[in-house]
Order: sequence, then structure tokens, then C-alpha cells
Amino acid sequence: MIAKAEVKYIQSLAHKKFREEEGLFVVEGVKMVQELIDEKPLAIKKIFAIEAWIRQHASSLPPGINVQVLEDFELSKISSLQSPNEVLALVQIPQPPISGFVPKGITVVLDQVQDPGNLGTIIRSCDWFGIENIICSADTVDAYNPKVVQSAKGSLLRPNIYYTALEEFLSLMPDMPVYAAVLDGESIGQAVFDTPCLLLIGNESKGLSAAVRAYATKAITIPRKGKAESLNAGVATAVILSAMTN
Repeated sequence: MIAKAEVKYIQSLAHKKFREEEGLFVVEGVKMVQELIDEKPLAIKKIFAIEAWIRQHASSLPPGINVQVLEDFELSKISSLQSPNEVLALVQIPQPPISGFVPKGITVVLDQVQDPGNLGTIIRSCDWFGIENIICSADTVDAYNPKVVQSAKGSLLRPNIYYTALEEFLSLMPDMPVYAAVLDGESIGQAVFDTPCLLLIGNESKGLSAAVRAYATKAITIPRKGKAESLNAGVATAVILSAMTN
């Protein structure tokens, strides 16, 4: 039986303030938790699961991992999903210091991206295209928001994700090619990309802030064939990364 205090504690991790205070976030679902076990077992603080899941996965669980058996109705109390999915894990938030950032290949830089679904898609796209580093402005949505976690799937813990003041960060990269994704730039089909480099992606409705765009060395765009006003940040990032890594 799970204690009421523990239920409240896990529920509190849906809020950024408490995630930051505790250094933990929640991962739900059979596939995502299994990827954690396979790739980042030391990051797992505790697993809550129904008995059937524990019996099925007992042989793959790392020695000494803290696992608590729950009934279905207990799992539903701590789950943020409409249909709880057998298992939930409390996981340590990676906190790589920005001082440890080393430019490699393409680094995606996000300026005020607010939609959790967009950030999740961007993280998955970065993982797909082998992007190792994502730099986020301090006001970009939290990568460990439950909606981002579900959208990013198992990709969340593979790229390094940094939060920092973008202008200060960009000012320390004076010799780095910086490509700004905008509506009035050079076609990505014609642009030549040098690496290592930075790719700037802006806010869903406002685009890049003037202060951040000022650091761009080249403006690039996805050529529009139809009448749509724009692409969302997640789709645009995937299309641009495909062109940059082709």
C-alpha cells in the first residue's frame, strides 16, 4: 500500500518548482521505463509497478533498485496519464553544467520555445539525427514537464540539455557559424552548412527575439510551396536538421 504522503510527493513532481527542488522527474510507461533500465539505470531512484510488470521484468532489474508493488488503483493515483501504464519511475534530472559544453556537430539552440509537444518533438528529432547538445533559453518550457517527457519518449535522456541565458552563451561563441531559422532566409536546399555550428529555433508565434537573432551569421528558411502561414517549431527543426545532416 502506498502512503498518502508519497502519493502527494509524486503528484507534486508535476510542478516545475518541486522538480527543481527535488532534482527528480516522473517517467511512465513500459517502453520508456525499460529504456531507462537499459541505458540509465543509475538515474532511477524508485520504481512503482503492478505485480505483473515486476514478474515479467524481474530478471532485467538492476541489483538493489528500489521497486514497490502497487495495485492498479494505486498506480492511477500517482499517474498523470488518463490510462496508467503498469509502471512509473522516479528519475534524477540530469544537470550538466553549461561550463562543460563542448561544441560538436550541430547544436540546437532554443529561444523561448513554450509548447511541451514542440520541445518533445525537437528532442526526439535531435536524437534521430544524432544531435548531442540542446541549449535552451531560461524561459523555454522545462524538458522534464510531464507532457514533454511523454512527447520525447525514450529520447529525453540521450541529448545533453542545458538551460542558460542565451545572449551570454552566444557571446562566448564568436567564431561559431550560427544559423537562424526564419521566414526570410536562404533556402535550406541551397545553403552550405559548416560544422561545428549552432542552429537557432525561435518561439512558436514570435520567432527569434531580436537580441538572439543578432548573433546569427546566416538566416535560413524552409521554402514554402503552399499557403500555410508557418510550421510549428518541432516540425521545422526536424526538416532543417534533415537538410543539415544530409
